[in-house]
Amino acid sequence: MAMEAAEIERLIRAAFPTARIEITDLAGDGNHYAALVIAEEFRGMNRVQQQRAVYAALKGKMDGPNGALHALALTTRAPD
Repeated sequence: MAMEAAEIERLIRAAFPTARIEITDLAGDGNHYAALVIAEEFRGMNRVQQQRAVYAALKGKMDGPNGALHALALTTRAPD
């Protein structure tokens, strides 16, 4: 089951409303994406905590083999 980039951005934006978010479809199949998320909410968090926060924002869309999203390569950080 494929997922649109706009849906990924919408879910992330709901959790991080002021974030800079860039979604790239890596394979053109709607299942393999990269996301850059730069959010003030990440300040003071390590990378694992940041990425867990983004995965939580996806509300289970990556859960298990039947998830709507197969792969998401994340780059996260607080703004400079």
